[in-house]
Amino acid sequence: MSTQTTAAPSQLPDYLASATPNPSANRAPWYTNTAPTFAGVFLWFIFWNSVSSSGLSTGGLWPSIIGIVVAALICHFLFYLAPGLLGMKTGLPLYVVGTSTFGSLGGLIMPGFLMGALQFGWLGVNSWGSATFLKESFGGGDGMFYALCVIWAVGAAFVGLKGIQYVAKVATFLPIIPLAVLIIGLVLFGGSAFSYKPTAEPAASGGAMTTILLIVTYIVGFFATAGAAGVDFGTNSRDGDDVKKGGYVGILAAIVLTAVISVLVVAGARASGAIDGTVVNMTDALATKLSPGFFKAVMIGLTLASFPGACFSSFIAANSFKTVMPKVNPLVSVGIGTIVSIALAVTGYAGDLPSVFGIIGASFGPICGAMTADYLLNGRRWSGPRAGFNPAGWVAWALGFFVGVMPNLHKVESLANAIPDVPAAPVVAYVVGFVVYAVCFKIGVKTPVLDMPKRIDA
Repeated sequence: MSTQTTAAPSQLPDYLASATPNPSANRAPWYTNTAPTFAGVFLWFIFWNSVSSSGLSTGGLWPSIIGIVVAALICHFLFYLAPGLLGMKTGLPLYVVGTSTFGSLGGLIMPGFLMGALQFGWLGVNSWGSATFLKESFGGGDGMFYALCVIWAVGAAFVGLKGIQYVAKVATFLPIIPLAVLIIGLVLFGGSAFSYKPTAEPAASGGAMTTILLIVTYIVGFFATAGAAGVDFGTNSRDGDDVKKGGYVGILAAIVLTAVISVLVVAGARASGAIDGTVVNMTDALATKLSPGFFKAVMIGLTLASFPGACFSSFIAANSFKTVMPKVNPLVSVGIGTIVSIALAVTGYAGDLPSVFGIIGASFGPICGAMTADYLLNGRRWSGPRAGFNPAGWVAWALGFFVGVMPNLHKVESLANAIPDVPAAPVVAYVVGFVVYAVCFKIGVKTPVLDMPKRIDA
């Protein structure tokens, strides 16, 4: 099997033959698209509210901060940069660019369908978190929680189906709320943070390195799908400088800002005696200082600010399903996905954030790794779609996913002792995907490249 073009344009699937690059006239500076959109992802309170749960008690403040910085660097340089540059250079969306790694037919499933399907997992997390906090704010019971899960998921799916212009209308000013809450928390507790001491014995808990690895696992797992979606963000970038600066500000700086502030607030609240070592959520720390009325307003505001994210997940899912299943009515495909989201939310499975982030990291870690290897091996350019199912990509993904999902398998009692522990599993999954794809590529385990006339090569 070689990389030479061996097929005529007529042999391209319709979705590839009709794909048109985003022209340069439609692109804009990084500070108008990539940076604010990615920053909005990390301003979501579900991300930063409990980041301290990944190691503040065991390793202390500085290992937690180091873990956040390391995770931010990994997210930008490993998971985002190559996909973002591919999007910028081709002007084509993820489900097209991914065909060089997974094949012209395989790309419909990976990353096309998988990206859409996992968005309903995110919708479930968003619905669970929003319903939980609204219920607590209004002092409701289980009935209110279930009703809110349904209303939230259905409402977000409806807006997502309507189109990106409707998603944008609900997303313009709401991110200001979580930013203001983070600043309030820093003012209240930041001064006491550096006097905090971990509550668990370092020797027994694994200490600083364990804390760093836990933080990296949490953050990278959260970011993995957004890293692959960097292709779509890249299509709106004018040049490589836009791609890089958008990542520096929207990913690297945004992760450090939001996560470090949250950890400082929890550490400061513990050091000052406002909360004990069992409390990991920043919002719980705020509850000890703010008046009940103001705290309720804060929680309602944070919840409302998360609604655009739920709409955006639904929008991505709808677009993915329209592409990979064009003959299926989007109301049906998105409707089924929304039901799954509701089920994940009401049963509480969506609230097990380490497991959710672990599965997402295991799924998209090897995708980002294989795509990065493909980009570098083709001279930092897009080769074009490969025929059928490209085995290099599929073998790389399968092995990477297996390694990445191992920590989740530990929860199965019969497998707990048989499955080795994998630290920072989403990162290891990325490395496995990268290495396996590179090996397969070098030894020729790949399908031929198809000719694609409507493309640009920047």
